[in-house]
Amino acid sequence: MKQDPDTGRASSLATGLRLWPLKRYSEMHRRSLEDPEDFWSGEARKLDWYKTWDRVLDWHMPYARWFVGGRLNACYQCVDRHAKMWRRSKVAIYWEGERGETRVLSYSTLFREVNRFASALRQLGVTKGDRIALYLPMIPELPIAMLACARIGAVHTVIFSGFSAQAICDRVADTQAKIIVTADGGYRRGKIIPLKEITDEAAVRCPSVQNIIVARRTGEPVPMKEDRDIWLPSLLEGAGKFIDCEAVESTHPLYVLYTSGTTGKPKGVVHSTGGYLVFNHSAYQWVFDIREESVYWCTADVGWVTGHSSIVYAPLSHAAAIVLYEGAPDYPTVDRWWDIIAKYGVRIFYTSPTAVRMFVRHGEEGPLKHDLSSLELLGSVGEPINPEAWQWYYKYIGGERCPIVDTWWQTETGGIMISPTPGIEPVPLKPGSATFPLPGVDAAVVDASGQETRPGETGYLIIRRPWPGMLLDIYGDPQRYKETYWTRFPGSYYTGDFAMKDEDGYLWLLGRADEVLKVAGHRIGTAELEDAAVAHPAVSEAAVVGKADEVKGEGIVLFVTLKEDVKPSATLRKELVRHMRQAIGPVATPDEVYFVDSLPKTRSGKIMRRVLKALAVGQSVGDLTTLENEASVDEVRRAYEGLKKRVSAAEGD
Repeated sequence: MKQDPDTGRASSLATGLRLWPLKRYSEMHRRSLEDPEDFWSGEARKLDWYKTWDRVLDWHMPYARWFVGGRLNACYQCVDRHAKMWRRSKVAIYWEGERGETRVLSYSTLFREVNRFASALRQLGVTKGDRIALYLPMIPELPIAMLACARIGAVHTVIFSGFSAQAICDRVADTQAKIIVTADGGYRRGKIIPLKEITDEAAVRCPSVQNIIVARRTGEPVPMKEDRDIWLPSLLEGAGKFIDCEAVESTHPLYVLYTSGTTGKPKGVVHSTGGYLVFNHSAYQWVFDIREESVYWCTADVGWVTGHSSIVYAPLSHAAAIVLYEGAPDYPTVDRWWDIIAKYGVRIFYTSPTAVRMFVRHGEEGPLKHDLSSLELLGSVGEPINPEAWQWYYKYIGGERCPIVDTWWQTETGGIMISPTPGIEPVPLKPGSATFPLPGVDAAVVDASGQETRPGETGYLIIRRPWPGMLLDIYGDPQRYKETYWTRFPGSYYTGDFAMKDEDGYLWLLGRADEVLKVAGHRIGTAELEDAAVAHPAVSEAAVVGKADEVKGEGIVLFVTLKEDVKPSATLRKELVRHMRQAIGPVATPDEVYFVDSLPKTRSGKIMRRVLKALAVGQSVGDLTTLENEASVDEVRRAYEGLKKRVSAAEGD
């Protein structure tokens, strides 16, 4: 491997030569599995606790409770302990608006703003355990609101600002949130997203909502309902300047975040305070070698788990400076991201393979125009990164000197589980492989019977013992928690992903094994998409499958059967696309819509999505012995073959 002379960081790829032993990593990983309680106790002592724990772990399968009896506060870890010392004057947040506006918040400024927000929430009657919904664009008020909730022991649920009113209503109704924090609007590609208007539409159907707090972003006039809606600046004017942190139990919920599953209803993943903070504080030191002098930019939206862990709680707990960017990656010019890296001297850059593939299509001219020499480490998250995109990222963004940490994790895991670990020791890199499990993570690849696979064989990725960052439960649905994660391989956490381990022990993630799509790094359940499609008055049945997409990783292919009196047309196809966007959000936009007379089903009535997927990608449909009606397969095939003719005829009409 090459070594950068200035930083000393490992920077080249694994070659065909035999890989040398990873002594520090191997020793730490071995020790973490042999005596996990002693190992995690040592990691936990790196945080500040009001009261240390009585027991490191209570494990009653499938429930793990970490650092039982301990008390701490997430806001204190991320803000107060830095604001009390010299770090008070260092940068906490560099904010860049889509239109070029900037704000810089030091840790002392962040401390002040979080205290005012927390005090305002208290004045509205928010107490420990209350749920608060946050539906905000990527502005500093979003992490401020999250930290303010944590400060007083309230449980936040962040809702991605691209979601529709129905998606908001589902999440607010499930958590019974009493307050929604939103903004007058947000910017995306020069357009204003009417967030307050969407929030109002949702709130009509959410009787638990007592107040809507509205931050100013666009300055556009919005309707304000008397006795319910409050402008954030007015609210803060009367707020106190300081409020004590609530010393919550380690097992107290920090947040609920919704993620799609194989049934229509999204799952409310609940994460603890203590275990989640300990796991992420350690993981980000191991994976990113993050330090207080680091300028760190994760390009995810805070509405996803990557934003929670990788933008707010982990880097701020290390006193790093984070970059928070509001807009699209290629707006108003395709080199916007590279300009931001050069402007703020970003050292650590963490993005998705979808974004990398998009920039590959634009070519290397954009990054070559900017000085990216501040970069020391690159990261990839959200889906497996293909070797071609890896190589481009390594060459043109990292200048062939920055290692790439290809990370695997999930909303449910809370933090990174599999990744190279430059913060422990350099790991020889293989483009496309996430390499090895982090310390404390007992990952295995098994066959359908639960037996470990041999090198080179594809199997199911499982985690065989608890880890501190794991979810507490599914909000309000413990049965679903058990069935989703713990019944497929009893005693082990089932990730739902296919994986392969090579002869060197490197792990290769191969995508979802269940019926969840990964579109541009966002998990969307096929059932949730199908429910949205069937809600259209013209649709009788719907089925969704994923199809490989060069940029997004996976695109949405929608099959629908129409009601008897409805005729297929190009106009209806466009209407269905609009309907899907409105029902769930832009991420749910189908790339292809096919009208069919019937869908392939088993005799028990279950749609055979594997058949649809095979037809969509031009593969053999395989065994059809359980199929109810083979004619339906031919119907779907004809829909593909005749698509251009049908569309042409419909447009002619």
